[in-house]
Amino acid sequence: MTKAASELNSIIGSELDSDADQFLTFILGEEEYGVDILRVQEIKGWDSVTPIPNTPDYIKGVINLRGTIVPIVDLRQRFNMPEIEYGPITVVIVLKIECADRDRIMGIVVDGVSDVYDVPQEEMKEPPDFGNVVDTEFVRGLATVEEKMIIILDIDHLLSGSEIKATDGLAD
Repeated sequence: MTKAASELNSIIGSELDSDADQFLTFILGEEEYGVDILRVQEIKGWDSVTPIPNTPDYIKGVINLRGTIVPIVDLRQRFNMPEIEYGPITVVIVLKIECADRDRIMGIVVDGVSDVYDVPQEEMKEPPDFGNVVDTEFVRGLATVEEKMIIILDIDHLLSGSEIKATDGLAD
């Protein structure tokens, strides 16, 4: 085996053995957040939604995405961040949420999409424990990529409970 072939095999082997996860990152305010890229169904520019009465303020309404009714959650409002006017880089990230009873499709409104990063599992840090003062159940971990901290979200916990109850029946 030539030296070049040996180097190529080692590169291919290291890629196949890689235990890195890929995350789509997005911006909310001054922070960068990430979600598992395998859960991302689609990224689309902000468009109007059909509001649904008697839902929390952070549920903006629903959209019809090729025959599927998709509830839309404003992540800024969900995180109790100040509201801003939606602009040309405001996007909806359509995600597959895994619930106990079934999978659901939901969209989150974010300020803008940033990048896709590979994060090795050993580089993912546990979220800090703030006790009962701050709920970090929806934070999967923290990762430092290119000298910036990214908050990796657990979307199954983030978009569960009250969001699912508030949107039950909308997508049926």
